Amino acid sequence: MEQKRYIVGLGEALWDVLPEGKKLGGAPANFAYHAGQFGLDTLAISALGEDELAEETINALKDHNLNYLMPRVAFPTGTVQVTLSGDGIPAYDIKENVAWDNIPFTAEMEEVARNARAVCFGSLAQRNAVSRDTIRRFLDATPDDCLKIFDINLRQQFYSKDVLEESFHLCNVLKINDEELVVVNRMFGYEGLDMRGTCERMVIDYGLKMLVLTCGTNGSYVFTDDGLTSFQETPKVEVADTVGAGDSFTGSFCASILNGKPVQQAHLTAVRVSAFVCTQNGAMPTVPAELKG
Repeated sequence: MEQKRYIVGLGEALWDVLPEGKKLGGAPANFAYHAGQFGLDTLAISALGEDELAEETINALKDHNLNYLMPRVAFPTGTVQVTLSGDGIPAYDIKENVAWDNIPFTAEMEEVARNARAVCFGSLAQRNAVSRDTIRRFLDATPDDCLKIFDINLRQQFYSKDVLEESFHLCNVLKINDEELVVVNRMFGYEGLDMRGTCERMVIDYGLKMLVLTCGTNGSYVFTDDGLTSFQETPKVEVADTVGAGDSFTGSFCASILNGKPVQQAHLTAVRVSAFVCTQNGAMPTVPAELKG
């Protein structure tokens, strides 16, 4: 039987513990879910504990028809304690030494990697050496035509210049937001350049196929290795919450590119889908068919 060529979300599987209850979170599952809305075979890869929360994770993944590869390890399933200030601003306490910090590289993962069409990874899941090594081994095993998307995702103190630099070299598509770009600009000595100049320079310096820059309400850009720049304005919508909006952008963009759409069209689809996700509660709503064109 021929091995499926999956689009993979690789990294943290966790629950956001909010004042009103808990919700399954983590970029890999969100990314895989949204890429899967476009008819592609997707897979979320992480690790789970030997606990009740692990069973709840599997049930939640099944509820969203999400394929998963999440070995059980002797650490608790990941949680993030979310507290809200008086004016509703969230603060996050991302628990450490949990299952997704300790993702083992298995023979089954290596088989998936050797056939992957795309893989999306971030910096958060590389905060611990075990998962960092697994992510690198997975990326090393992917075929030449695999889209390797580094969705940088800087969180708290969980990143370093070394991890970022190696990840820039490992990926061929970089997704970054305007706040993260300021950090990278300073950290990597691009201070003399404006936002666009930094992005164009990074495409060259790291041999990227594409760099995707999101700027919140100020729109988003895609810079390509052949000099194309795509800009899309951010639609004005009634926001329910922004949870998972960035992951839906990345998943939709990746799926559209793999489905043969030109960069500008893939970019427009990603913008429309992420705006729709902002109008819904939670990270994994069903995307209307008319937004997938």
